[in-house]
Amino acid sequence: MSTLFTPLSIRGTTFSNRIWVSPMCQYMATDGFVGMWHQVHLGAFATGGPGLIMVEATGVVPEGRISIGCPSIEDQAHADAFAPIIEFAHSYGVKVGIQLAHAGRKASTMLPSSDHRIASVDEGGWQAVSSSATAFEGYPVPRELTKQEIAGLVADFATAAQRAVAVGFDVIEIHAAHGYLLHQFYSPIMNQRTDEYGGSFENRTRFLLEVTTAVRAVIGDQTPLFLRISATDWADSGWNPIDSVELCIKLKALGVDLIDVSSGGAIHNAKIEPKPGFQVPFATAIKTEAAILTAAVGMITEAEQAEHIVATGEADAVFLARAMLRNPRWALDAANILDVDVEWPQPLRAGKIVK
Repeated sequence: MSTLFTPLSIRGTTFSNRIWVSPMCQYMATDGFVGMWHQVHLGAFATGGPGLIMVEATGVVPEGRISIGCPSIEDQAHADAFAPIIEFAHSYGVKVGIQLAHAGRKASTMLPSSDHRIASVDEGGWQAVSSSATAFEGYPVPRELTKQEIAGLVADFATAAQRAVAVGFDVIEIHAAHGYLLHQFYSPIMNQRTDEYGGSFENRTRFLLEVTTAVRAVIGDQTPLFLRISATDWADSGWNPIDSVELCIKLKALGVDLIDVSSGGAIHNAKIEPKPGFQVPFATAIKTEAAILTAAVGMITEAEQAEHIVATGEADAVFLARAMLRNPRWALDAANILDVDVEWPQPLRAGKIVK
């Protein structure tokens, strides 16, 4: 029996397997609206047999988007644009989650194909904000958020989560990694505040814990709540795995069900040596020491590798990104490699390898 293809139940949701599609920016939204590209892109995953598709980082407010081509869920119209994607995935038994985000000081960028990085107001850009008025390398200096604005953003995350659940998303994920706004508060590298949102561990994690509390309160007891963190800044003076365990203990107490464990993003020159499964030990440490479900992500590309991670209890699920871009039906191929008989969508069955 394959553990990778064993169902996993969290609150009121059962995922058919532990192979999940990681949130991946597409830079194809128009004024924050997802469209035909997203329907085809995410629809391809839905026909490929994963247990969960996580939609890319989606701004809880327009200014929370990473780029002028990223989606938002700022109002009901933007939420409704996701409905056909969710309906299609559900028709194939695949669950869909949304990663609620605010890019903070990394916001207001152009598209990757542009000849310059930051979008001007005329190009649809805006003033970036952060925990402190310190810039990421190559970006403009952001404006420091006031305490009143922080409270407003807590409410914005909660309202966005409500919209997401109402439109049919099965999972809510709070994006608190990769150098984006919530990470900009809890990392000592990025947070230079001197008020109750800066300084000590308790103060730097306050904003994230407030967001988590607010989101958990509005999505209902049956909706799983995931949270992505950067387990380490990969810097001596930065956030580290010990901090992550302490934080995740607090997050579990607030109703977070699973930690999506990534790393990095705080500084541009972090000393990272990526290799297959290089972030898995962080997921294992958090799973073990914080006693919470975890998902591993990062250079997980082979079926046997993914099976080993889940079967040995290093993590409870795996998120795949680039491997899924190369092959949206990775899960079906993995089932064949691991000798697991799974049902293929009728139009694709002629392509199934019969052993």
